Amino acid sequence: MDGCLTLEEAEAYVKGVCFKTGPPTRVGVELEWLVHDRADARLPVAAGRLAEALAPFETPGTLPHGGGISREPGGQVELSTAPAASLAGCVEAALGDLTVLRAGLARAGLELRGNGLDPHRDPPPRVVRHPRYRAMEAHFDRGGPWGRMMMRGTAAVQISLDAGDDSDGPHGYRYRWRLAHRLGPVLIAAFANSPLWRGRPTGWVSTRQAVWRRIDPTRTAAPDEGTDPGDADPRASWADYALDAQLLCVRRAGSADWSAPRGLTFRSWLTGGRTVGRPPGIGDLDYHLTTLFPPVRPRGWLELRMIDAQPGDGWLVATAVAAVLLDDPVAADAAYAATEPLCGGRAVPPSEVWTRAARLGPADPAIGKAARACFAAADAALADSGALARVRRAVAEFADRYPERGRCPADDQVDEPDGPAR
Repeated sequence: MDGCLTLEEAEAYVKGVCFKTGPPTRVGVELEWLVHDRADARLPVAAGRLAEALAPFETPGTLPHGGGISREPGGQVELSTAPAASLAGCVEAALGDLTVLRAGLARAGLELRGNGLDPHRDPPPRVVRHPRYRAMEAHFDRGGPWGRMMMRGTAAVQISLDAGDDSDGPHGYRYRWRLAHRLGPVLIAAFANSPLWRGRPTGWVSTRQAVWRRIDPTRTAAPDEGTDPGDADPRASWADYALDAQLLCVRRAGSADWSAPRGLTFRSWLTGGRTVGRPPGIGDLDYHLTTLFPPVRPRGWLELRMIDAQPGDGWLVATAVAAVLLDDPVAADAAYAATEPLCGGRAVPPSEVWTRAARLGPADPAIGKAARACFAAADAALADSGALARVRRAVAEFADRYPERGRCPADDQVDEPDGPAR
């Protein structure tokens, strides 16, 4: 694929490309949706029918605000915004493109459904035939059915924010990395929206997170989740995480077989060299980085991946709360203090707090208290920022309906399994 790569070069490369520093200003969002038949949400949607409905929107530049459309392995649809210079710009762009997309799918008798996990249907057959996804299934199948369930039947709200600058304060990338991980359990709990599978409660408010946590932890757990990162440089800890993750696939030109040897990490490929027939290069490392799926993924910016898909336009609440808690210095400090009790003297919450968030949501007393404080900080920051009135109103209404009552959207699904998630 390209020239040989040494371990030292690989470490330096990961540190350089995954945390690009500068003042945090930009906001982006990727909205994943399950696609259902408008007449009966339990009916399967044929791959050809979905492809025909999406065809008018998949050419770049078709949507009015420049969003991109892609399909996940099970036919889930993803709308990705371009990075916006403000939260308001991001929300307006996503709302505009989403309106057009929804109307187009409605003409085909289809609708977008905001559930973190399909509550009624088993995961459909894989509809994306790329060698990457064939290798991904083979890799995850070694650990059970959870990988296929994740790939084909789950959906998320993914929020992208600048990594931050080189300072040590709230705008610094070190602070923002720690705060994003401290907020992780709060965001999982507040926006949990996947309590059902096959029409029955699973015992988790975010079954999607439970599924993720059963999949290859070398690529899905938070870095340093089992230890205390303290004041470690996130660049160094992320480089170790990336190199110690197992290979999910190995690109082979002209071949449909991209499967990777069982248990082979990128580090061992680098130091062994010949296990897959050739040594790795920069292109292989770049591609490997795209196959890592922790709850906070540095890609030059920070990608928050822990939030379930939301009903209706609930995604804009999740986007607004995450953005202001990281980007507004006063709100960031309030959120940092609110999440301190979740950390148990560590820099970030331990693994069991993430699990409690996915199982209990805001009904967990400590997590619920932190969520209420974080939403209060977000509300104050939005009032001071002159944010869109629609966004401020949506955040306030969500807070009153859910965190203030120890509830989350998952509770609505349990109360009304056949209720709307559009």
